[in-house]
Amino acid sequence: MTTPFYVSPEQLMKDRADFVRKNIARGSSAAVLNYDGGILFVAENRSRVLHKISEIYDRIGFAAAGRYNEFENLRQAGVRLADTRGYLYDRRDVTALGLANAYAQLFGNIFSDGGNKPYEAELVIAEVGDRVEQDQIYRITYDGSVFDHHGFVVIGGAAEAVSSALDETYTESPTLGEALRTAVAALGRDSNGVLRELNQSQLEVAVLDRNRPQVRKFRRLLGAHLNGLLEDEPGADTAALAALAENGGREERAGSQRSGSEEGAPETGEGTAAGRSGGPGATEAPDSADAADGPGDEDTNSLIDEALDDENGEE
Repeated sequence: MTTPFYVSPEQLMKDRADFVRKNIARGSSAAVLNYDGGILFVAENRSRVLHKISEIYDRIGFAAAGRYNEFENLRQAGVRLADTRGYLYDRRDVTALGLANAYAQLFGNIFSDGGNKPYEAELVIAEVGDRVEQDQIYRITYDGSVFDHHGFVVIGGAAEAVSSALDETYTESPTLGEALRTAVAALGRDSNGVLRELNQSQLEVAVLDRNRPQVRKFRRLLGAHLNGLLEDEPGADTAALAALAENGGREERAGSQRSGSEEGAPETGEGTAAGRSGGPGATEAPDSADAADGPGDEDTNSLIDEALDDENGEE
């Protein structure tokens, strides 16, 4: 009779953690920082379609690092959960902490289950408040741990080197331009201490702007306004914030016109989620061929069911 193969729980968890950390470190980093007008998201991302930064709900943003097809499924599940919770209860009941706890439960269950490959992803869920002290930034790691951060947080790639650089250069309540330039300079440092210069085409940048009069606070920084902030041009901060507010006003007017012309038309379940996705249907990333080996839609859909079941049980 042969002896059954045995691996100690400690060794199994260590192997899984090493596997995930190694694969996440292969990608590029993303940083989330507080600035005087809200929360800034900056990621090194050369793709204009495969977003690492997106909106989840009115005041909540999402940043991710790791395997694209996995964190894109997680983002979509978060949007569905937020929309469902806001519809069943109240929009004010959708919070970054609630979403972080739901993600942490899913990550922890998958990581501790020896039969499934753990998620190769790290997430940041951030919520902008009416005042600086009400801002919330949470980091969710591959094993389901949740960390509350103040000031800034970095995930993916050379996270330790970038965090060390921000420790030296980040100051409390910087302007938008100062925070952006500080983050870009830090993201240009790799794990060996080598400095790289990142330009506009290599960056994905967005903000949660607490001063926007619209309900939705998330906006992307693009084009000339982003370049002006990077180059520290005079008045670039004011111009960028004015453009964010103007674009938001156009969206609100266009939305009211559409709602008036489409009154009585049936709603589709994909409307809200697609609007907050940061783009149309996601294109498969080059490494998404391995998606069948990892967690799929069934796992991410359970994020919604379990979170809503927990709320119903508390009531």
